[in-house]
Amino acid sequence: MTNVRVIKPALAALVAAAACVGGLAFSSAQPAQADTYSDLINAQNQHAASVQREAELKQQLAGASQDLANKVLELDDLTNNKIVAAQAKVTQANEDAATAQDEADAASKRLSAAQKDKETLEEQIKQTGKDYDDAHAAVAQLARDEMHGSNASDVMSVVTGATSTQDFVNSMQSRDALSRNEANAASSAATSLSTSKNRGERLAAIEKQIAVLKTQADEKAASAQTAAETAQSERDALDKLRQEGEARRDELSSMIDSLDSQSAKQAAQTVLIASQVDSYNRQYQKEQQDAANRVDTGNQGGTPSTPVTPAPAPAPAPAPAPAPAPAPSVGGQGTSNGDYGNAYAAGQCTYWAYERRRQMGIGTPSYLGNGGDWWRNAPSYGLRVDHNPQVGAALSFLPGQDGADGTYGHVAVVEAVYGDGTFQISEMNWGGPWIMHYRTLTNLGQYWFVH
Repeated sequence: MTNVRVIKPALAALVAAAACVGGLAFSSAQPAQADTYSDLINAQNQHAASVQREAELKQQLAGASQDLANKVLELDDLTNNKIVAAQAKVTQANEDAATAQDEADAASKRLSAAQKDKETLEEQIKQTGKDYDDAHAAVAQLARDEMHGSNASDVMSVVTGATSTQDFVNSMQSRDALSRNEANAASSAATSLSTSKNRGERLAAIEKQIAVLKTQADEKAASAQTAAETAQSERDALDKLRQEGEARRDELSSMIDSLDSQSAKQAAQTVLIASQVDSYNRQYQKEQQDAANRVDTGNQGGTPSTPVTPAPAPAPAPAPAPAPAPAPSVGGQGTSNGDYGNAYAAGQCTYWAYERRRQMGIGTPSYLGNGGDWWRNAPSYGLRVDHNPQVGAALSFLPGQDGADGTYGHVAVVEAVYGDGTFQISEMNWGGPWIMHYRTLTNLGQYWFVH
């Protein structure tokens, strides 16, 4: 079942953390740094957005206790700045490790090829001795073929300049001419191991080359090991930050009810949702790492290679047509009608919408189609569809709406609804399969919500 395509990069769309403004005890935003001009512009823009974001959060948190406000800002900084920066380091370290491993593998293959050449030549020497000259023998064979009336005259004329068999035989009497013939006939591939050498000389050259290749292979293997260890260290640092984020999120969640201001609660909920979204990313990456550990056991240094998103299992055949719509579940949301489990393509927006609603205790039919079709198909299962956001509702984006795929549409889940007409959504496949994202939208009656 096809769903929405990649829309935007995950978490990169989350602006950097807020800087210190006023009396809040909060670390200042770091100055923009980059390696290229393009990176510098992006970093400067992110820094400006960071300052603006902090100012908006501070305004929303006005009146809240300083301790609670600091906790909100610290979690926001951790989620949207420190973790994002750490993720960038992990990505680069993984790429460096993969490149180093590729170079090490290539060096190992070159060494193996040279060793195979040596073994082959040693077998040939056992049969003919070290003084056997392959190039001389090849030219002599061409001469014999020519004298027996073969069609090699064109070759002979090119190799020796002879215009007849007799001319060619005469040219063969001169060792100097033969040397020139061999040099002209040698291919560019024989630059380092000239075929004009006898087999003993070629064996010595190969052995010398093997020694060089062995050194190169060892150096590349050591570099790959170091790169793999660096990548693992960066991954460990990122995971530690995410564990800290989960602890801070749990602490803040227990304090949010003490906020009296609706705007302060909205600010805190926004930060909590961003942290929760990153937690989903951490959970998925851990699953990917575990899968890599089970499959890739021969990687350099024992460190798994960069995880690769597994191909989703094919969706099961659609179940029989549902019976007439039953009454919806408690709270006016969801239904058990047509709910046979999560049959949507893993890692896609529809997969997340089903799974998130299940976490909220809301039943969802297993075959509502593409994200942009949910609003159209849901009524046949007894689900309420309207333009009113509600926590737990699935927002079915029409094809092309707000960046949704022009053919398949998109679907997300409402996480929070605010008094100013805005609401928060979470969504998957934002920048690629399994990638989570969140955003705040304004309801002007343009969206279809599946309850």
